Amino acid sequence: MSVQIKNPVIVMEEDYQVLKGYINAGAEREDEMTLSSELKRAIVVNKAAFPSHAIRLGSRVSVLDLTTNKVVEFTLVMPADANMQRNKVSILTPIGAALIGFRKGEEVQWQVPGGLKRFRILDVAN
Repeated sequence: MSVQIKNPVIVMEEDYQVLKGYINAGAEREDEMTLSSELKRAIVVNKAAFPSHAIRLGSRVSVLDLTTNKVVEFTLVMPADANMQRNKVSILTPIGAALIGFRKGEEVQWQVPGGLKRFRILDVAN
């Protein structure tokens, strides 16, 4: 799970409807640090209530990797639209699952293939 327990994951209703199939299909483990676990603890809101600075499908995101001090910029997309050369990252990647529903300025801790990483969300454009 992410470190921001006091700040819940907020997911737009239309994104939740698209992504919930990944929960129901059993595509992921049911434990911590998965897209399934994040969606299960998410607060689902309609488009009007969704914060403009929160990460959702289609968001352009800038994050600081607090381990390497590198800034990474990408757009969060569905798996079929992922393209690393065009900086389009799938929601099913560790960083995609880690960041969905979090907001500009927040820090997130997440298990990635290289180990436990911490990210600070620098900017979000929806």
